[in-house]
Amino acid sequence: MGTTKALWTREQVAAQIVAGKTLVIYNKLLLSIPQAWLDAHPGGSLAILHFMRITRTSRYVVGTVETTEHGWEPFVPPTMVGWTRKVGGDGQLEWFREANVAHNTVPSEVLLIETETGHNALAQTRGPTMSDLILAPTELSLQVQSQHSAAYKRLHKRIIDAGLYQTCYVTGYGPEVARYALLAVISAIAYTHNWLITSAICLGLLWQQLVFTVHDLGHMGVTHNWTVDRLIAIVLADFIGGLSVGWWVDNHNVHHLVTNHPSHDPDIEHLPFLAISTAFFNSLWSSYYKRIMTFNRFTAFVVSLQHKLFYVILGFGRFNLYVLAYGFLFRRAFGHKRAKGGRWSWWLEIIGCGSWSKALIYLLVSHFVTAPLHVQFVLSHFSMSTEDLGPMESFPHRQLRTTTDVICPPALSFLHGGLHLQVTHHLFPRLPRHNLLQASGFVKEFAKEQGLTYAEFGFVSGNKQVLDVLKGVADQAQIMSMVAESEIRGAMEKKEQ
Repeated sequence: MGTTKALWTREQVAAQIVAGKTLVIYNKLLLSIPQAWLDAHPGGSLAILHFMRITRTSRYVVGTVETTEHGWEPFVPPTMVGWTRKVGGDGQLEWFREANVAHNTVPSEVLLIETETGHNALAQTRGPTMSDLILAPTELSLQVQSQHSAAYKRLHKRIIDAGLYQTCYVTGYGPEVARYALLAVISAIAYTHNWLITSAICLGLLWQQLVFTVHDLGHMGVTHNWTVDRLIAIVLADFIGGLSVGWWVDNHNVHHLVTNHPSHDPDIEHLPFLAISTAFFNSLWSSYYKRIMTFNRFTAFVVSLQHKLFYVILGFGRFNLYVLAYGFLFRRAFGHKRAKGGRWSWWLEIIGCGSWSKALIYLLVSHFVTAPLHVQFVLSHFSMSTEDLGPMESFPHRQLRTTTDVICPPALSFLHGGLHLQVTHHLFPRLPRHNLLQASGFVKEFAKEQGLTYAEFGFVSGNKQVLDVLKGVADQAQIMSMVAESEIRGAMEKKEQ
């Protein structure tokens, strides 16, 4: 593919992408990523395929690239337009068309829908063409976006120089550990005295608080050592929380890279229960879940009520996490026999509560107590833009456009676990949670200098913003259902005549 000193033209880079190579451009260096490395990437392969970002390394450098005075003009990653690489019948990797691009009135917006031949069939094994990689017309300026990126790098250096990557172990996580221990002890004591509701509430609160630290660990934001952070996260998330930190990291990294994209961000793909954009009415393809998010009559009915059912739905949020986490583990790691088992622990819980009815109450209370956590999850994004402005959009521009903060008094910040400062967190995911508030001051200055909007709402007003968005989409779903029913009645009457 060339030497490390070779200068690659845009045409040569595009040709290699079309040929199936995974290429990453970093500081004008061209890196070729082997499939084995891509498969083993700890953050999931989509984190690379979507955004083409990689840590500083010279191991895979194959050359340099031609750039304009404003930097590299990006190509559209094949995965963004429905192409992926899979093992074919001959055992070799080949292009597979898993989704088509929907026709859209906004040229830069790329939404995926089901292929005409069905997503299980090879559709023209020719693969993507050069034209598939070319950016559609956009109102964004490469010069302005490059300026944002350069300013973002300066902002990052400022945060590093301020020592904000130093974790506050004693003053930060000390109170957290004390809080966890207190909740665990109260839950255990209450359980032994058969005060099941009290025990369930404390257990639910413990789960809720632990999620915040697991979130930090998943981002390597505690010790900044992948192995140490992951081991602690496994203990907290898997063995205490009953979830999978491996699933969460795989899911969450994609969310950070393609935030609020209807076809690619799993954190906003909640059909048939919730839709934050009318784009979901098109039965979009999810590149993360590898399935069509069908929008049928049942979905339209539920979505038309979503603003009324919002908090009820979020009450079942933890059950949804179980489905997603165990589904991920089953698909990625376990066979049928290994996925069974654990029945002894289930029966132990039933016996411990005394009866099926008490066990059910304990289960529901402990899980519904975590509902505020799921409200916190959605506040930062559900009311923000879901538009796709194309690959030319800079990373800081996208994060500020799709993310908002929740204003919170410092004394109550532990209730939010750092998730109320999502703008700064999305810009610097590995920044320790307890330093986000100080860093947010730098980010606000950056946003003002660059002419970008730093969005923030109070908790109550933030909820209202989300409900307004849900109601707007719900009203559109109701209108669409009424029109469909009217057309059906008209067709039936015409047939009877």
